Amino acid sequence: MVQMKKRTKSETRRRRSHHALKAKVLVKCPQCGQLILPHTACSFCGTYKGKPVGQIKGAKTKTAKKASKKEAPTAKPEVKDKGKIKNKVK
Repeated sequence: MVQMKKRTKSETRRRRSHHALKAKVLVKCPQCGQLILPHTACSFCGTYKGKPVGQIKGAKTKTAKKASKKEAPTAKPEVKDKGKIKNKVK
């Protein structure tokens, strides 16, 4: 195949002008002062527009994660034999 028309440098650059990454806009939480995305609940203090809206999941340390794994070992559920369909040759 032969190229129909060469794209000029300016045409290529104009097309790529929208490929740049945009900076995220951050606002301060009115309660705790942490930077958060606008129109979202604060993950640090659990508030939205100054009102509490749910519980915060605390960040676990490595030692806490290891201790929780040792305390409650997970038992694997038993897998029952599924009735497999065998191809019968006639």
